[in-house]
Amino acid sequence: MTNQAPIPVIVNGAAGKMGREVIKAVAQAPDLKLVAAIDTSPEHQDQDAGELVGLSEPLEVPITNQLESMLGYVAGDRQSPPGVMVDFTHPDAVYDNIRSAIAYGIRPVVGTTGLSPEQINDLADFAEKASTGCLIIPNFSIGMVLLQQAAVTASQYFDHVEIIELHHNQKADAPSGTAIQTAQLLGEIGKPFNSAIVEETEKLPGARGSLAQEGIRIHSVRLPGLIAHQEVIFGATGQIYTLRHDTSDRSCYMPGVLLAIRKVSQLKSLVYGLEKIL
Repeated sequence: MTNQAPIPVIVNGAAGKMGREVIKAVAQAPDLKLVAAIDTSPEHQDQDAGELVGLSEPLEVPITNQLESMLGYVAGDRQSPPGVMVDFTHPDAVYDNIRSAIAYGIRPVVGTTGLSPEQINDLADFAEKASTGCLIIPNFSIGMVLLQQAAVTASQYFDHVEIIELHHNQKADAPSGTAIQTAQLLGEIGKPFNSAIVEETEKLPGARGSLAQEGIRIHSVRLPGLIAHQEVIFGATGQIYTLRHDTSDRSCYMPGVLLAIRKVSQLKSLVYGLEKIL
């Protein structure tokens, strides 16, 4: 540990399930300091962030819906290292949140999925022009990174693959950003998958899932009781090879979130994916 002042952290989406885990993780990290907790839920306004997440002592950081004001406040503190905004909000709001943070010189660490490729490209241009680091990470789990690496290796030997992703029924976007990223990684090896044997007919639209990179199908399941799960299923004559990752507690994402907070200030542009900073 050095004597450097702790990194100021804004948690956006503080009252959500992931936001609460981030607050707890940041509060317990000696090199980080929670300076703002943002949420639009009326019932949580002015509640202490420590009380919200069940810590034994208050953090003296009230929940507020004033993101712009807090970005300006943190940006104006010249005595502290560059601030970081961790965003776990909603696909409808995340693009504007990221642009606002970059405009203030605050480094975004983004776990919210649902951004379009065009939006990501626009944000990458904006971050590069501002020489400001930004991390967009569809999945903060080390286990998911390992699954994706294993899937890329397997894809060199199998010509048929489909992806099933399963999430809680409060997730707004489908397919998940992780599933889309997995398909992109498989597509990058440069070969088509799932060549047609018969002419398929969907009796109900969407029965065969969504079509992603290089003919890869993604199927989305939304049910209460789930958290976040993904299967990558490879098939060949006489065999099936299945890779699966299951999340049983959101705390599994926190090592990746903390790593991203510590790394993002070293960047001068947008980086997509946890594997890029491991």
